[in-house]
Amino acid sequence: MEVQEALAARGNERAIVFLTGHGNIPMGAKAMKRGAVDFLTKPVNADDLIKAVSVAIERGRRGREDRAEVAEIRQRVATLTPREREVLGYVISGRLNMQTAYDLGTAEKTIKVHRARVMEKVNMPRGKPRGI
Repeated sequence: MEVQEALAARGNERAIVFLTGHGNIPMGAKAMKRGAVDFLTKPVNADDLIKAVSVAIERGRRGREDRAEVAEIRQRVATLTPREREVLGYVISGRLNMQTAYDLGTAEKTIKVHRARVMEKVNMPRGKPRGI
């Protein structure tokens, strides 16, 4: 439990499977609330252990993919100018170009240009974004 706490404090999101000979329900509940994949007590069924480790491996793989995707998106967003970032906020909130232009005190055509540059830089299809 202490190792799990220490890892969490460092921001480490490793998938953890607990295997203990001295576990109890409150310990298991606490471990699971903190993100453990499973909390197994000895003697453990081999199939249960294999299943728990498989789930942990898959969760770890998905977590790495998600973190890599977020890092890539952040890197793309970092290439935007301050005005493009501002326009992106309006795009994400679903505002129309004319509404954005009005709010920012500029022409709708200018917003269209900024929006096109944003979509190009963050590699998004034109039109309404699916979510960033």
